[in-house]
Amino acid sequence: MSVRNAPRLPLISLLMIHGVSSADWGVSYSPSHICALKHSSVIMSCSYTYPTGYKIEKVFWTRNPEQGKEPPDLSKDPEYSQRLQYLGDKQQNCTIRLSHVTQKDQHKYCFRFITVNDKWIGTPGVTLTVTDLQVEAPESVKEGQNINLTCKSSCALTDRATFIWYRNSQPFTERRDGNNQLLLQSVRREDAGRYSCALHGHTYISPAAQLTVTFHPGADRNVIVITATSGGLFIIIIIIIIIWFIMCVQL
Repeated sequence: MSVRNAPRLPLISLLMIHGVSSADWGVSYSPSHICALKHSSVIMSCSYTYPTGYKIEKVFWTRNPEQGKEPPDLSKDPEYSQRLQYLGDKQQNCTIRLSHVTQKDQHKYCFRFITVNDKWIGTPGVTLTVTDLQVEAPESVKEGQNINLTCKSSCALTDRATFIWYRNSQPFTERRDGNNQLLLQSVRREDAGRYSCALHGHTYISPAAQLTVTFHPGADRNVIVITATSGGLFIIIIIIIIIWFIMCVQL
């Protein structure tokens, strides 16, 4: 019987003939879920294993693989070809970097490698979520109040985040809290403005939120208040008239 006419054996049978099991094949990701900031770069750390003696012919990443269909190579996709960089090798490392991510990049990403006789895809892969930043702040506060402004994201950022703040597009370093909040104590009218936030080392800045500070009678400022009842005003007028009359008589 020629090789071309020999019946094809399933992968499990091939593994048994070669004396290996499916446990010798695998792909692992760390982490398997990533929350990244919009317009940032993402590292998907990955490693893979295969039986000794096998030679790797091809390696690539794909997204949202469908069962029964050959997954496409992302490096051939125009949407990814300029942003995807393979940092791994053809031995064990399959790490990649994806740059300038946006919400359109929110998918499941999987690594695939091909040997002379076999193919393997590492599912379920890495789930990528992309978030922007929003400033949560009261629209209006009164002088003398203490308030917190919060820089919010739709998911917990995977990378350790150091938040920075801006007021009217200028860096704002006063009274900064240690996490994603900005604490303003005893606010003054000078604290009014448009506040935005960002992550240290990233170019993306959140949309600005307007903070208005209104006058509060109880605020600490020199204010002289003069009040008069209708009766008191009448007496004052009478006194003025009498003084004017006396001065005229003396003249």
